[in-house]
Amino acid sequence: MLPEERFNALVDVLRASPGVSVPGEPGQRGFGSNALKVQGSIFAMISGGRLVVKLPHQRVETLIGIGVGSPFDAGKGRAMREWLTVTADDEQSWLALAREALDFVRSQRRTP
Repeated sequence: MLPEERFNALVDVLRASPGVSVPGEPGQRGFGSNALKVQGSIFAMISGGRLVVKLPHQRVETLIGIGVGSPFDAGKGRAMREWLTVTADDEQSWLALAREALDFVRSQRRTP
């Protein structure tokens, strides 16, 4: 399965989650228009044929250390601390990490 097809399958699974917006929905333009968002914040996207997810910095470091991913660089010459480029190419890893990212970003967006 091509990465774009795997990402579309991920979108199909996560679109039913509360607060999630998916690529192609009205109002999505510019940067992040092809990303999964929760409450307006990106939690997963595809970049260079790889899944990229937002997770706590320590979790990103752990996943890099065990070979599940690599640092994500948005083209500015340095890694973004809370972003992981997933190197695993299987659907289960993608889904598990995307759900973890969804939970993390949702927890960050809660208002007191």
